[in-house]
Amino acid sequence: MAEDAAAAAMAAASLSDDLEPATTRTRIRSILADGAARAGERVVVGGWVKTGREQGKGSFAFLELNDGSCVSNLQVLVDAAVHPLAPLTATGTSVLVEGELKKPPEGTKQRVELRVDRVIEVGEVDPAAYPLPKTKLTLENLRDVVHLRSRTNTIGAVARIRHQLACATHRFFDENGFLYVHTPIITTSDCEGAGEMFQVTTLFSHAEKVEKELKENPVPSESDIEAARLIVKEKGDVVAQLKAAKASKQEITAAVGELNKAKENVSRLEERFKLKPGVPHRDDGTVAYENDFFKRQAFLTVSGQLQVETYACALSSVYTFGPTFRAENSHTSRHLAEFWMVEPEIAFANLQDDMNCAEKYVQYLCKWLLEHCREDMEFMVKNYDKTAIERLELVSSTPFQRISYTKAVELLKNVTDKKFENKVEWGIDLASEHERYLTEVIFKKPVIVYNYPKEIKAFYMRLNDDQKTVAAMDVLVPKVGELVGGSQREERLDLLKTRIQDAGLPLEPYEWYLDLRRFGSVKHSGFGLGFERMILFATGLENIRDVIPFPRYPGRADL
Repeated sequence: MAEDAAAAAMAAASLSDDLEPATTRTRIRSILADGAARAGERVVVGGWVKTGREQGKGSFAFLELNDGSCVSNLQVLVDAAVHPLAPLTATGTSVLVEGELKKPPEGTKQRVELRVDRVIEVGEVDPAAYPLPKTKLTLENLRDVVHLRSRTNTIGAVARIRHQLACATHRFFDENGFLYVHTPIITTSDCEGAGEMFQVTTLFSHAEKVEKELKENPVPSESDIEAARLIVKEKGDVVAQLKAAKASKQEITAAVGELNKAKENVSRLEERFKLKPGVPHRDDGTVAYENDFFKRQAFLTVSGQLQVETYACALSSVYTFGPTFRAENSHTSRHLAEFWMVEPEIAFANLQDDMNCAEKYVQYLCKWLLEHCREDMEFMVKNYDKTAIERLELVSSTPFQRISYTKAVELLKNVTDKKFENKVEWGIDLASEHERYLTEVIFKKPVIVYNYPKEIKAFYMRLNDDQKTVAAMDVLVPKVGELVGGSQREERLDLLKTRIQDAGLPLEPYEWYLDLRRFGSVKHSGFGLGFERMILFATGLENIRDVIPFPRYPGRADL
């Protein structure tokens, strides 16, 4: 055993001899949090230069360094004797430096700075070509440099807020007994029934491949195939003659091998003869999806809800959190083609349970940000929305108002101090202006609207006894309007079948979904929270394209 341990130690030592030593780097956030208490400590710091300036007639330089751990910068002082200053001061330059933390002179705003005595690495920048100047760029302009925009204070703050909201999401559901389920991104079911889905297919790439192949190697003619068949006959006759002559086993085996090769050649020619350019179609003119990768139509998911229901109907409380897709040609500030959804599903739960869970979850997110993202939220207050923190405090501590859709329409119809662009009448899908008026003006707090007309809601929502409404609910919040949409699911088999057919959808793709009602059906409810909408609500930013790392919308899918 001692010999094994010694051998392992020797192997580890020889391996480390071949590798560069590990980097022990200190985060700027932790340095700034401790401030002057860390004066005298030696640290290695890495980051990107926000601004740099030479001082003392070029004898030293100040660098404002940021490593993404927080919105604030660490002031770094480098002497010319330590490293040439010109390559260090350009905005965007990356540096890895070592030195001693010092208390700066009295009267400066910094509580601690780094005096560098060793520059370990430098990633230089050509200032004339760098697309992120010191001057402030608009968020719209930053979308044209999506690969670099995370270096800006705003997008960095959004990234940290987004991260904390994701952490809070998993923490909340774990604390409340939910299991995290990864639902498929590729699906054969249309959850919303709207048909605005991205199709997943290999038919077009296969058609291009076939077309290229046919140009390089045209299909055989009928005479080519006939000639190949004639060779098969000749080879077959040879085998028959050898058997009749009682030839040796070796001779017969060789002849059979030649016959099989000839047969394979005919099969290949016949297969190529069937090749036609373009996407394959059936005799009735419809696309032959049986030739596609999945042997049927497939799409990018618009929601993981239907699939996660299968786990709720076995494991009680589950949730999924992942990307969803809508092929909706919309250019508004509230729409993306790819976005993230948080979708819990609860067995043995009615609409009231669903509303309780949604309210508790949204409040948890708000409290979490107030406790874990204060600096970034203060940055948003200073630069974008003075009421952002007040809004989080309001939502986190105030019980949500609950009203029926019918009551909401009645209240909106009686509004006299505002003219809505969209006419208010029973049966409409409430527009953002209606939702925001309810939560910002009438109630001045979050509102849950429930029992919507069945015609404007999805087929899976439970039909109420009035036969006109479904057990659906939307959570409305200031700034964004609808943040959460959910419902009690229709657990009655016959009614669910009727709802699917009334929506103009075929039953066949939903047979598995109907099985959940055939075998041990249970009342269950769930909702979806648009993750980017939650970030909009928290930050006060105006456009959803600025709160997702890589926005996809009509005409744009950069990187």
